Amino acid sequence: MTSVEYATQCTECGANLIQDYSKGEFICERCGCVVVDEMCDYGRESNSTDFEEKARTTRASGSTSFALHDYGLRTEIAFGSKDYAGKSIGSEMAEQMNSIRKWHIRSRIVSPQERRLSNVLTRINETCAAMSLPKLILETAAMVYRNYESMQEAKGKSIACMAAATIYLACKKCNVVRSLEEIVVATGVTEQDRSSVKLASKYYRMMVMEMGSFSEPEKPVEMPQVQSATSIDQYISKLSNMAKIDTKVERLAIDIAHKTNDHLLADGKAPNGLAAAYIYVAAILLGINILQRDVSSLSGVTEVTIRNRCKDILGLFKLTVTVKPGRPGFA
Repeated sequence: MTSVEYATQCTECGANLIQDYSKGEFICERCGCVVVDEMCDYGRESNSTDFEEKARTTRASGSTSFALHDYGLRTEIAFGSKDYAGKSIGSEMAEQMNSIRKWHIRSRIVSPQERRLSNVLTRINETCAAMSLPKLILETAAMVYRNYESMQEAKGKSIACMAAATIYLACKKCNVVRSLEEIVVATGVTEQDRSSVKLASKYYRMMVMEMGSFSEPEKPVEMPQVQSATSIDQYISKLSNMAKIDTKVERLAIDIAHKTNDHLLADGKAPNGLAAAYIYVAAILLGINILQRDVSSLSGVTEVTIRNRCKDILGLFKLTVTVKPGRPGFA
């Protein structure tokens, strides 16, 4: 902005100025002299919530996204039977526009690598939408796959399993608790097809090993304990919400998990089975009846696993229950 744009009076007659927002000009209210023209609008963007009004009043183009194979930088030939002036076009011109539109769509993908990238990113978008995952997971998964494809050859790999492994890795990076089985099911693969889960697990390990997604931390003693506690907290909260368990059971289970975090209890153990055991122990201590069958069906582990994890917790630690005097429900 130049010093001329700060003018408040007309340079010819000294009268006040009127700003024309539609043309970006400062006009004298007395003689009509245009003092400043082609001004830049430094005001705020429109805060409208209606899509049509926002599209009409916007001053910039759409944002780019890693989840699109062309980053969203593309042009679209709209479907319609009228030209820019509102006049109807003939049948020959409409047929020609349909042909141009078809070849325009085909020209976006010119190589097998771009076609594979488009298919995987499309499956990632569909899976994230089906699981109601946030946009952060979607963008992270798309970036992870782009980095992997630039380093390794992804030719011949299953699109659904590769998309599931990428989303699972993105959930791990963003500390979002989602199991690989439910991600594979969300991609469209039936739950009975265990081979797809094994293949997705193979792709996940391949990406972790090839790209070094989880490198060695600077403090190998403190960092894993914090990550383990956070992961167990998330699993406990997830299972409690799915089972609709009382909040006090969830709080006690998380408290027990924090108290037992210093021991090597979680090494080599599935976090969902350990979280189910914490919830079951907390429910027993509070006198709330919860069946092991219900907890095992929600956590995806067997009842034997829950009993074994409970034995580990009760065998390695000593739990002391303190009852406050005068509390309702106690003698």
